[in-house]
Amino acid sequence: MYFKTLRITNFRKFRTTENLIEFADAESYEKQKCDNEADVNVASTVTLVVGKNNVGKTTIIQALDKLINHNDRFGVKDFNIDYLKEMALKYQEDKFDEMPSIDFEIVIGLDKGKDDYITNIVPFLTIGGVTATEVAISVKFELTEKETFVNAVKVAFEKKKKNFNALYVLSNVIEDNISLFKINYYNAKGKVVEKFRLNQLIEFVPILVKDIESGNALSIAFNRIVKYRYENTFSSDKQQIENDLDTINEKLTQNIDTSHTKDINASLDKIISGNSIQVNLCADITFKKLMENLIRYEYVERDKYIPENQFGLGYSNLMMIIAQLIDYIEKYPDSSFNSKVNIISIEEPETHMHPQMQELFIQYINDAINILLEAKDKHVNSQLVITTHSSHIVNSKIQTGGTFNNINYITERSGTSAAVLLNDNVVSPNGNNAEEQFKFIKKHIKFGVSDALFSDAVIFVEGITENTILPYYVAEDLELRHRYITIVKIDGAHAFVYENMLKALRIPVAIITDLDIKRSDVEKSGFIPVSSLIGRETTNKTIEYFFGTKNIENITWPISSENISIFFQDYYDSLYRTSFEEAFIAKNKENSIVNSVLKELKPRIYNQILGTPTDYNNNSSRAYEWQRRLSDTKSEFANSILYKLLVEDKDIPVLPKYLQDALGYIKNAIKGGR
Repeated sequence: MYFKTLRITNFRKFRTTENLIEFADAESYEKQKCDNEADVNVASTVTLVVGKNNVGKTTIIQALDKLINHNDRFGVKDFNIDYLKEMALKYQEDKFDEMPSIDFEIVIGLDKGKDDYITNIVPFLTIGGVTATEVAISVKFELTEKETFVNAVKVAFEKKKKNFNALYVLSNVIEDNISLFKINYYNAKGKVVEKFRLNQLIEFVPILVKDIESGNALSIAFNRIVKYRYENTFSSDKQQIENDLDTINEKLTQNIDTSHTKDINASLDKIISGNSIQVNLCADITFKKLMENLIRYEYVERDKYIPENQFGLGYSNLMMIIAQLIDYIEKYPDSSFNSKVNIISIEEPETHMHPQMQELFIQYINDAINILLEAKDKHVNSQLVITTHSSHIVNSKIQTGGTFNNINYITERSGTSAAVLLNDNVVSPNGNNAEEQFKFIKKHIKFGVSDALFSDAVIFVEGITENTILPYYVAEDLELRHRYITIVKIDGAHAFVYENMLKALRIPVAIITDLDIKRSDVEKSGFIPVSSLIGRETTNKTIEYFFGTKNIENITWPISSENISIFFQDYYDSLYRTSFEEAFIAKNKENSIVNSVLKELKPRIYNQILGTPTDYNNNSSRAYEWQRRLSDTKSEFANSILYKLLVEDKDIPVLPKYLQDALGYIKNAIKGGR
């Protein structure tokens, strides 16, 4: 059995749509012992919950924790505010057809051929359910006494004459009458299943890294594991230790009595004459006390012992997570039969970790579980759920597991949490080259694209020049500088392969690419610019893909498809520009920064193009020639421009219109204008 999906309705920031979370199947973590068989690949079975801060990632974990471990702890603050507001307005109009409730739908997958006991889900199986592949459980936090609640609402509303906050009043009524609510479980036919609690079916273990800055956090964690192992795995050793402790206590007590107790009691007798007050000092070393103070955790680096309180927070965090995993696996039953669904959650493990550690995090967990199971005959059939806002951990999942499956992207739409499932089918492009393009995505995404999952908007750029210079203009923009804008360089015009993924995210996307007009050899060698698009074709794959044809005679600026807009050079100074360099130089033909960089990089060509006397108009009319001349020094051109932008505060070059349009689109879209 495994936890397949969770639908969250009216719980905190989740409403009635885009509220489905999907989980990875729980493949058995049984260690493969044959050399020719692969080890456990945890990454492929990890469920990721990703997104920016305050969008609802933690809400999902808290929903699981409340449902499974604390199903009597729902309160008024767990209701979605907009939902309660709608209910309050209905009640003001004396419409009491609907009562407030928080609803969850859980689907448990059944794996044929696996050794699972299904006793705990029998109440939810319908006729013929023995052959079912999944079982649905509806969970409702709902009223048990509707009439009492309705009367309480009416009385509260009647006390307020007019212009009162109905949401506030209703919230108070719910809080005062929270005892009228309870958790009910329903099967697929809508019948209440009595005497059932979700923790009979599901074990949920949240791994939390608390008190990490305390000096002995790791010692406490590992002491707990050692204590458990002695009490359960090495019980005979524990008994022997306790026998030895009894002997030690007897000897110490005798020594204390001889050396200290008699003298102390003699002193007391003189001080408190006539009162027979005596003290009895004895040794009290117990197994529990011994275990609690048994381990001193030290970090060994190049034969140097570093105390625990000097251990780096990133490694301490990782070790705390692994310690809790060890604790979990130690206590996992040896039986291969599973009567429960087992879920482990790790919230934001990237805390204190540097990027490299985040990138390798899932691999670390993968290796740890493999080592832990190496000498054990266990089938640890647990599902691992990780919440994160780290693009590096996303990369770790994709690169280690080789898949986008089971990545739940949580975002916010109009103040409401929205869950978007990313998987291979959603991300993979359509078309004849889908397989090849998908391989490209899985490899290329680590170069910044995964940041899109945590961004307000994404800008794809084609070349090194745009990638170097454009961030300066974004940072200087008063509206964009406080937004998280991801700029991704994608060599060649291949941004279109990300279409499905970008549309699924539904964040504003600007693809900045080159018009790339197909030229003859004569045009190239003669540096002949393009003055007309009649009969012209583009070699740009992204433009061709979104425009639908290579023929650009009737092309429009920009090309848009849902949340994606493609921007490229247009008509300026009587010519069509075809690259960033050509458009940038033409737009800033007289700019001092641009001219000084061109002169520094290509002094002979600069004098040749501008002529004597200097004619800056030639920078525009011969900008295509500049593009060709700079083909081997694009990086130097970009870095020199950026350097001068940063150190000079006057005569800042102006972006070409298509780039201004791209930034304008991003600003407008972020504000909700798209």
